[in-house]
Amino acid sequence: MKQVSENSSGARGPLGVLRLGFRYFFGAIGTVITLVLALPATLIMSLVSWPSAQTFPVTFRQAIRLFPRAARQDFDDPLHYLKLSRTEKLLYRTISRFCNITDAIGHLFAGIGKGIVKACKAVAHELADIVLTFKNGSMHTRLSYILMGWGSFKNGQILRGVMFALFEVVFILYMIFFGGKQLSLLPSLGKQGPIDQITKVEVLPGMFVNQTTKIPQDNSFRILLYGVLTIFFIIAFIYTWRVNIRQNKISEQILASGKKLKSGKDDLRSLVDDNFHRTLLALPMTGIIVFTVMPIVFMVLVAFTNYDGAHNGYTNNLFHWVGLDNFNTLLSWQSGSGGSVQSYAATFGEVLLWTLIWAFFATFTNYFLGMFTAMAINKKGIRFKKGWRTILVLTIAIPQYISLLYVSHMFAKNGIVNGFLMDLGIISKALPFWEDPTWARIMVIVINIWIGIPYVVLIVTGILMNIPQDLYESARIDGASGWQQYSKITLPYMLFVTGPYLLTSFTGNMNNFNVIYLLTGGAPTNAAASGAAGTVGHTDLLITWLFKITTGAESQYYMASVIGIMVFVVVAVITLIVYSRLPSIKNEEDFQ
Repeated sequence: MKQVSENSSGARGPLGVLRLGFRYFFGAIGTVITLVLALPATLIMSLVSWPSAQTFPVTFRQAIRLFPRAARQDFDDPLHYLKLSRTEKLLYRTISRFCNITDAIGHLFAGIGKGIVKACKAVAHELADIVLTFKNGSMHTRLSYILMGWGSFKNGQILRGVMFALFEVVFILYMIFFGGKQLSLLPSLGKQGPIDQITKVEVLPGMFVNQTTKIPQDNSFRILLYGVLTIFFIIAFIYTWRVNIRQNKISEQILASGKKLKSGKDDLRSLVDDNFHRTLLALPMTGIIVFTVMPIVFMVLVAFTNYDGAHNGYTNNLFHWVGLDNFNTLLSWQSGSGGSVQSYAATFGEVLLWTLIWAFFATFTNYFLGMFTAMAINKKGIRFKKGWRTILVLTIAIPQYISLLYVSHMFAKNGIVNGFLMDLGIISKALPFWEDPTWARIMVIVINIWIGIPYVVLIVTGILMNIPQDLYESARIDGASGWQQYSKITLPYMLFVTGPYLLTSFTGNMNNFNVIYLLTGGAPTNAAASGAAGTVGHTDLLITWLFKITTGAESQYYMASVIGIMVFVVVAVITLIVYSRLPSIKNEEDFQ
């Protein structure tokens, strides 16, 4: 932690006062959130210790007292921090993280500013090098600015010259016959939509009927796709052109020093020897750019258009650019129908909140229950260990499509479970497993436990076997209880090894389409939210909501793209924050 003298000095001057004000603002928000999150635990502790103590009022007073001190960083000094009690330390650390949002934002903008400055310097350096190479270079080098590969031909590097010249020819032909037109239409995404062609069709002898046929003209989808491809091709050409210039400069320097240039055979030998890593990475990198980067750029650009079922860009109407209108719609809090229909922003916030709650419980319930199950199976004295593991493997082998649909019907209103309970006289009417929002959300979390535990058990089993047993023996000799052995040995070791798995599992659960769609289909329907876009249900995740938006009657691809961008931002922020705090990243040397 930083020293108090360092922290207090940061509060001087107008910027320091502004920074302190923002720390108070975020700290107040953090205090409220901390108390809300701590409410269940403090209430339980209050009931347990009643009437001798009142835990919640004490915790509330501690949080209020520590809030201004966290904003001022009074206890960032280790000597002052050690004076706090265990509860106060936890509250102080939690509130301090919210206060530090201001510093994090400042560091972010500072990093962006430094990155922009660094990029500008790099561009300026490249431009200066291009100008100086042209000024000081030979006639062959200057001709290479127009005819790529000319200098390589003159220097006897035929293979390099052929590659540069061939790339330039292909680029010029592509731009003349195809790319130039697509690029020119990119600002408008097409000028002429489909036109109606009326033809007379003879249905009976002497009786003709006019038949209207749509004749496509421009294709907005194709223009956008190939426009993006052309931009990438131009970037690749500029990079290749720059490499061509740099190669000529290096060749002149080598010849000036009296050394011999590499021949074509030397270049080929280098591709399978010194630069073999580049040869191997060339194809995967091309695949990543074509099949990953370009589709992402295309999806982002769709968010700035009105591409939907009524404007598919080809058979009915062209779509065009709409700027930030789609983002304004998503973030708008204006509701329709006199307030009976939720706004896009409210609907997105509700679905996002449920998605985060689902991802949290789906991840950690599976993780800890799976860990406890594996520990129970691995415990000495447990018989038929292989049998229990085989049963878990069999549950994984059954396709989820079959098992989830079957479970969905089991808990239906007229399903086996309700029928069995009614036959026994336990209930008088069917339980609303899928009809009530709370019931449905609890059910999908519980059923996901049944699905996810076998995977965690198999992962954890191998890790448990690799924990040194002498650690447990030493702990038992020192009088450590079973819980202390778990919390001080097993859990830290597990979190260190499985930390990346937890992170990927959390992000994967945020996009877990199968469980939600096959169990409930998003039901029960949220009538107020469904007025915004698609048929939104109380159990819909963002991914299932995207599916409904793109497959409904309106097929709002533009809004699905906007939501996809927002999901990416949320997942990226959570992933980066959690990844930086993983034990396997912060304390790697502790387990080596």
